[in-house]
Amino acid sequence: MSSFSASSLFPSYSIGHFINQPKNPTEFEVSHFHEMDEPNVDDVHKHTFYEILWIEKGRSRQHIDYRPYDVTPGSLFFISPGQVHEFEEWRPVVGGTLMFTESFLLVNQVDKNVLFELSFLDNFYSNPVLTPSKREFAELRETIGQLASERQRTDYSPAMARALLLVLLLQIQRCVNRQAVRPPSAKHTILYKKFKELLESRFLVHWSVRAYASELAITTHHLNEICKRVTGRTATEVIRARCILEAKRLLTFSDVSVSEVAAQIGYFDSSYFAKMFKAETGTTPVAFREAISESYRRR
Repeated sequence: MSSFSASSLFPSYSIGHFINQPKNPTEFEVSHFHEMDEPNVDDVHKHTFYEILWIEKGRSRQHIDYRPYDVTPGSLFFISPGQVHEFEEWRPVVGGTLMFTESFLLVNQVDKNVLFELSFLDNFYSNPVLTPSKREFAELRETIGQLASERQRTDYSPAMARALLLVLLLQIQRCVNRQAVRPPSAKHTILYKKFKELLESRFLVHWSVRAYASELAITTHHLNEICKRVTGRTATEVIRARCILEAKRLLTFSDVSVSEVAAQIGYFDSSYFAKMFKAETGTTPVAFREAISESYRRR
């Protein structure tokens, strides 16, 4: 049996695809929905960039890795690279989209942890929908307006846009922190994101918690404490959840058997895999496939 990852099942799109210019290497764009042509992309896909949607009027339903989210007026929605995203009809919605790559934000940055400190990006544990206060939303819209105006100038300055983008992201983080009962420290957020980044490249080979901790130069106890503070789950539970997510993707978008899905994510005892899957999701792999695959499977 040949090995493959669920990531190969979905098309990955750059910003250029969303402005219907696939060969355009642009790393930053901001557009209002009413100015955009409908992008020629599959409904279910992945991004190679970060996207922030803002909604002023109307409602939209977005799906990130099987979870539906309602985006209502006065709210923002965050999509990060690598997440499986599905959107519904957006034309009735008033608002827009801001798209940027990691390299655009971090160019010339001495401190590369700037991106990791923004807890709402790479939203591994938080709700990707943010509903700030009316005053906060107005402030965010003002900064977005400045970004849109800068992008449209004939003498457009990427450096100016980058500075404004960082201001916007810090404003959003302030809103996130105000709403959190006990927001994790920047240090814990950075370490957790580094763990998740490492996990993304190692979960199929089943590294132990000790191995991850060693790679991060911390103790297993410290890694568990970080995971609990940020997500409320242990490191083992976070690792297991990532494996189950991969299994969900394979069960939904491929035709391989349950035993093959188990083997693809490193569980060669399909009975144990089924028990682990049910413990995580509350249902069996077969029942999950029957209940959800038809609504996600590409036509």
